[in-house]
Amino acid sequence: MIFLDDRPLYQETGLERFLASVEKKAFRMARIATGGNTDDALDIVQDSMLAFVKKYTSRPENDWRPLFYRVLQNRIRDWYRRQSVRNRWRGWLGFQSYDEESEREDPFEKVADENAFEPPRELENQESMAVLERALQKLPVRQQQAFLLRAWEGMSIIETAAVMGCAAGSVKSHYARALDSLRQELDGHWP
Repeated sequence: MIFLDDRPLYQETGLERFLASVEKKAFRMARIATGGNTDDALDIVQDSMLAFVKKYTSRPENDWRPLFYRVLQNRIRDWYRRQSVRNRWRGWLGFQSYDEESEREDPFEKVADENAFEPPRELENQESMAVLERALQKLPVRQQQAFLLRAWEGMSIIETAAVMGCAAGSVKSHYARALDSLRQELDGHWP
């Protein structure tokens, strides 16, 4: 914190702490949803945070988490819609899509991990995570959402249903299908 005449020039607010606590997970969710496209994932997270701040900061802090993830999932759905329109135009106009993403690095992978494992174990964990991310990218969007919100974010079925805008029974179905698909896909790669 920077001080000016014994007064804090800048003080972190509850909103900033909240956004900092969700940004890395939100980025990973968006990156998986966009097929590994880092630029689009960063745009989605930034748009989600801006929309959340504009609409929901007046709500109680206890409501922020599900509201933020609802905004994030809506932005991901919007991205899919835009992609489908773009792909349709590309197909009509004869353009080939070029994926530069495989040549770029993930900016979050450069952040030092204070709790890092020994190098051989770290390599094994990174390979397992890469296999998991590829498996998650193969899932249908709703199954991705249900799995990420339930397993990674630890949301309840009711919270997940509110975020996804569907019934609790749909969340259960999507989550169960995602688990079945992931078990088959990750057989031998993941415990």
